[in-house]
Amino acid sequence: MILRNQIIGLFAWIALPLAAGFIGSRFMPGDWYLSLAKPSWTPPGWIFGPVWTLLYILMGISAWLVWKEAGIWSAKLPLALFIMQLVLNALWSWLFFGLNKPGLALIDIVVLWTGILAVMLLFWQIRPLAGALFAPYLAWVTFAAALNLAIWLMNRN
Repeated sequence: MILRNQIIGLFAWIALPLAAGFIGSRFMPGDWYLSLAKPSWTPPGWIFGPVWTLLYILMGISAWLVWKEAGIWSAKLPLALFIMQLVLNALWSWLFFGLNKPGLALIDIVVLWTGILAVMLLFWQIRPLAGALFAPYLAWVTFAAALNLAIWLMNRN
């Protein structure tokens, strides 16, 4: 593969998760979220932007490594699942912050977690580094799912 195509591919694969993040960021915490009871281990709001930006970049690099190693057609299932989990990722923000439905968001994040794990394992088979780059994302979404569950349980009335 020509170096120019590899560089363009890298930027495209990084842009894809960043675009999902941008879509999700259109649904911001507002007064509703501020009024919710939250566990003491809820991180400060400022941390989410930098963490998600880093995770989206790592996701893009991971997908690029798979694309570069196997090609789009040989890796169509892992890359399709990669895109599916990006949709679920953006959907969570709409469900939680847009619709104010932490219960629906919890269902989404459980399906998202499963999708992340599947992508991680499939990417690992093609290029172990690509799978390893998904580990921080899986860890963060595990934490986010626990936080989502706690908020849902604390605010069910």
